[in-house]
Amino acid sequence: MRLTLATWNINSIRLRIDLVARFLREQAPHVLCLQETKCRDSEFPLAAFHMLGYPYAAINGQKGYHGVAIASKLPLTVIDRRSFCEKGDARHIAVTLAASDAGGHAIALHNFYVPSGGDEPDPAVNPKFAHKLAFLDEMAEWMTTERIGSSGAIIAGDFNIAPLETDVWNHKALLRVVSHTPVEVEKLDSVREAGPWVDALRHFVPPEKSLYTWWSYRARDWEKSDRGRRLDHVWVSESLKPRLDGARVIRESRGWERPSDHVPVLVHFDF
Repeated sequence: MRLTLATWNINSIRLRIDLVARFLREQAPHVLCLQETKCRDSEFPLAAFHMLGYPYAAINGQKGYHGVAIASKLPLTVIDRRSFCEKGDARHIAVTLAASDAGGHAIALHNFYVPSGGDEPDPAVNPKFAHKLAFLDEMAEWMTTERIGSSGAIIAGDFNIAPLETDVWNHKALLRVVSHTPVEVEKLDSVREAGPWVDALRHFVPPEKSLYTWWSYRARDWEKSDRGRRLDHVWVSESLKPRLDGARVIRESRGWERPSDHVPVLVHFDF
């Protein structure tokens, strides 16, 4: 069986449900992880997903901010909604995909929306940046303690960090810009090592090649300037590395009408 997983920071699911519908019709992933849904659970457009052939869903939302969700063609079971840093923000949801529909493999899937961290990369003066660093520390500690990546598992979502020099349009210019500072990259590396996790995109795209999943709304012509960052990730446990069967960034969706500033990432598995 070939299984396709997608992740997308949609920046308001109700505002962009038509774009999600277009994406699902064109790419038809088996599972879609969404971040920044920005709505309460009761406001999530479940009916639209059912009509599109995604009868299963797990939602962790809140009014106006944050929010994560997983829509699936495959049966799933909700296993966790963890609140990091004791803030109560809806930034994580985890499910188990039904083993019989994933080639006999029980797969734990964690969907994350890591805090963006504000503008100033100094935790002493910017509480949002301090929160981001604490969130990453807690992620790493939790994954180590609970051995989250020790068996068949996937973590996906908007990590709000571009770790490699080629994950940003200009490495030197962004070293003091939140999302690419050395301290963020170091802490994200700690999360990755806690799995240990395999970066699915970079498994197929060599690290010397530029790769982006986000382009700012501030750019007059995002495509021409191409000042992107790779903020969206799919990581798999070592046991799933042999099952990786391709990956793609759906760059063209950034040019759709009223788009998110993020684009979807697709990862294929062969079970």
